[in-house]
Amino acid sequence: MHKARLPAEFLAAAKARRGDAGYRLDPSKTALIVVDMQNAFVAPGAPLEVPAARGIVDNINRLAQALRQAGGKVVWVMSTMPQKDSARDWIYLSDFLASANRETVRAALRPGSVHHELWPQLDRQPGDLASYKDRFSPFSPGASDLDARLKDEGIREVIVTGTLTNVCCECTARDAMMLNYRVIVPEDANAAGSDEDHLHGLATVARLFAEVVTCDELIDRIVTRESCRPSC
Repeated sequence: MHKARLPAEFLAAAKARRGDAGYRLDPSKTALIVVDMQNAFVAPGAPLEVPAARGIVDNINRLAQALRQAGGKVVWVMSTMPQKDSARDWIYLSDFLASANRETVRAALRPGSVHHELWPQLDRQPGDLASYKDRFSPFSPGASDLDARLKDEGIREVIVTGTLTNVCCECTARDAMMLNYRVIVPEDANAAGSDEDHLHGLATVARLFAEVVTCDELIDRIVTRESCRPSC
């Protein structure tokens, strides 16, 4: 887990811009979105390893447990790259990766590969949802079924966790806000390749797209909101 945190002054300024609008959290209408916590990214020595991702597993599990108990949903979002000659083939694979790396990514993030599977220490439960995406954001047009499934569940608020903070998690948070979801990003339940990248991603979403909090703050909010129903 990253030790680096956004400065308190930065977060205070972001909060001040929102004024009294604030973020209203109804756990029963909230989904925890866990992005790309697959073996390909989390396992030591994996093709796309993000070492800091192993450090956020416990926090993701804590959030999942708290939200389930409060009536919310947990969604495991997994990268599933288009294979060669697929109708969904993607310019990222052809123009941003050398040919050898391109095929490594395709192979690692292919269904059936051990790298494609969720990291086994994650607390996945039978009532959780799973969604498979072929772009950085599951909300990108045609990338997954996530938006439709969340709407079917009556979800209005999303908590974005996982890896990488400044790539798939940032893209997910941006696109969710564009689709009128309220977005919360726990800074200690996201991971990137470096502290610098992690903070850049958090700073971007905190300015305009999401509320950035800690897991402890968010769990307290979930538990407090649940404990005061139905009068709150």
